[in-house]
Amino acid sequence: MYGHVELHGHRGARGLRPENTLPGLAFALELGVDALEFDVTLTADRQLILSHDLTVSALTSADTAAATPGDEMFPYVGKAIKNLTQYQIRTLDAGVRRPKKATDPFAATQVALPDTRMPTLGAVLGLVGAYGADKVRLHVELKSDPTRPDLSPDHRLFTELVLAELERHGRLASSAILSFDWRVLECARDAVPHRFALIEADTVDPAWLAGSDIRDLESDIPAAAEAVGATALSPDHVMINPLLMTNAALRGLPVVAWTVNEPERAATLIELGVGGIVTDYPDRMRDLWSSRGMPLPAPVRAVRHAALT
Repeated sequence: MYGHVELHGHRGARGLRPENTLPGLAFALELGVDALEFDVTLTADRQLILSHDLTVSALTSADTAAATPGDEMFPYVGKAIKNLTQYQIRTLDAGVRRPKKATDPFAATQVALPDTRMPTLGAVLGLVGAYGADKVRLHVELKSDPTRPDLSPDHRLFTELVLAELERHGRLASSAILSFDWRVLECARDAVPHRFALIEADTVDPAWLAGSDIRDLESDIPAAAEAVGATALSPDHVMINPLLMTNAALRGLPVVAWTVNEPERAATLIELGVGGIVTDYPDRMRDLWSSRGMPLPAPVRAVRHAALT
């Protein structure tokens, strides 16, 4: 009844395990996803580190000790990641969510794993290799804010380093580059087969869209995405409506919705024809897929031992 709809694990499985960590990514693989999504940024010593935020977040990270005695940068929480080294970042505990408000949606469902570290992209690629997860596409989101050059790495250098690491691990063909900063997609246009144009209400602006002004395109967001070389459009799910779906179809762009955690909303989006659902709860979506008789991605089991912290 339905075409193939992909299931994408957001930051691994953020609702179930600490986000952007090796245990979280491994857990998503073991549940079974079509694509494993995670965020990458760049340190002061040009190391690619998994982090959703350009500054060290007090929600997902906690200081443990200074990397060296008397380090003037310590404590590291709240500091720009581009100003910290890999060794400083490796001291952070990223395994416990520390919400300031009781309304945090993941506090009650995420299993804490104390003493878990923020991994490098290379470590993630090693983990995926250890699992033999060759059929799982890696969705590497490059965190770059064109309005905050003080916090963001140079987008060209950043993209080149990510592509080089993927190539070193033989994963270019089975990876996708994602970014809200569409300049990144332009840089990656000829390097990877999959390029996802992320967008939300706050980034509908030429600064984010590599200079594209959608007012010049009669509010046709898919046309703007096509212009920068995107192969898929990935909007905040609240932006998806029949007009956007029609315009995307005319451009030959699949639409992948983020971040959808309620099965009822996912069902509505599937009815609209999305090609994928990004979720913090792959387990909930697998139940939905099963109830509709939709093909499910196979769980992946580790074939070799891998360090998960």
